[in-house]
Amino acid sequence: MTVIGLGNMGTALAAAFLDRGHPTTVWNRSPEKAKALAERGARVAETPEEAVTASELVIACVLDHDALHTVLDPVAGRLAGRTLVNVTSGSPDQAREFKGWADAHTVAYLDGAVMTTPPGVGNPDMMFLYSGSEQAFQTYEDTLRVLGDPLHLGADAGAASLYDAALLGLMWSAFTGWLHGTALVGADEVAATDFTVIANRWLGGAVRDFLTRYAGQVDEGRYPGDDATVDVQITAIDHLIHAAAERGVDNALPQLLKATMERTSAAGHGGDSYASVIEVLRGSAGACAARRVRRRAGARPARRSSAAGPITSS
Repeated sequence: MTVIGLGNMGTALAAAFLDRGHPTTVWNRSPEKAKALAERGARVAETPEEAVTASELVIACVLDHDALHTVLDPVAGRLAGRTLVNVTSGSPDQAREFKGWADAHTVAYLDGAVMTTPPGVGNPDMMFLYSGSEQAFQTYEDTLRVLGDPLHLGADAGAASLYDAALLGLMWSAFTGWLHGTALVGADEVAATDFTVIANRWLGGAVRDFLTRYAGQVDEGRYPGDDATVDVQITAIDHLIHAAAERGVDNALPQLLKATMERTSAAGHGGDSYASVIEVLRGSAGACAARRVRRRAGARPARRSSAAGPITSS
């Protein structure tokens, strides 16, 4: 295969292939970045044209989609009939645009999202998300497995980038919540390492189970408040806010969470589960998309719990 772009991630991708004995051609605008890979057995192409003609599978990992066009537009004819796997970071719309470009040049296209940092490449537990050509994925799934666990998300080329953005949002939220908790207990001289042992058990047990349960409620548009209602959560978060204030810990995050819960309660979901918060997070487009999902699944219209009063879906 060929790897185009030898930043930290591109270098890690190429190294993983070399480590598993795959003949690998590499190209980078700055040739000096290829020296270490050449010493490990990589063939260094002098031009993008030489790089793409060296392999049936071409993996691109460059700065952005503008850079991708700059590199590949002049050699589009040479890519015809080959498979392009694009793991350049970008938006779903950019992925779909590049899928159109690939189709116009008879290039099989997979868009990808690397759900790890460069040191994690090659670890079978790390997820690599792909979307686009099902046939291309099936053809090269075993090859892509060298990099990590390959998951195909469907024919929409934008799906991998969309998941990437959503999962990064989840990661940053989790990081910030953990850091806030670490600051809170740290004010009472609890070591971060000690707190994190308990935090990991909490996240990998009860919190994980809540997410699984709430996912079904979100898809159905039903939020039975049989575990802990939004109004109960509003009371509970006050204890966090008070404890943090007493210790001089920044309260911007829990205040934001409380405000979102209060908006949810004001919308009539005070007696529903925490999953009902999604109703205030969705924009109008998200609400319409949710209704389409429910119709396809044959779900009944969304209703609030009896404690909050009835409502019909719009």
